[in-house]
This record gives sequence, C-alpha cells and structure tokens, in this order.
Amino acid sequence: MKTNDLKKGTRILLRNGWEATLIDNAKGNTRMANVEGFVTEMGSVYSHDILAVLPTGERVEHTPAQIKLMGMVRAMGM
Repeated sequence: MKTNDLKKGTRILLRNGWEATLIDNAKGNTRMANVEGFVTEMGSVYSHDILAVLPTGERVEHTPAQIKLMGMVRAMGM
C-alpha cells in the first residue's frame, strides 16, 4: 500500500516506533496525525516516516518524491 492511499482514521507505525492515527486524507510529503508518543499530540509527520499500517503490520511504499525528501532531510541532520 502506498502512503498516498492511506485514509483518515488509519492507524500507522512511525519510524521511531510510535503509533499514530491519520486525521486527514491528504497526499504528499506530510500528513496530519494524532501521534501517541511520550504525550499524545496532533501535528504533521513526514510521509517517509510512516513504516506500516496497524494492526496488520502491512509495510507501506513511498513515492519517489518522498524518498528524495527523506534523503534531503537526513543530509540536513534532522
């Protein structure tokens, strides 16, 4: 499944191990999510930080633009 196909309400696993629930139907490099980490917060997450769909654990595929952005973000040390 591609990150752009994920719908509002989908539970996801992020690269840092935290879980989140998508709160938009947008496509692109960022998505709005309710992230459950040290505290629960709503905010933007990079699409390239989405690893899998929960509870199935189905891995997601990233678009070439998302992969390119991941390289730029990592090169900047973020």
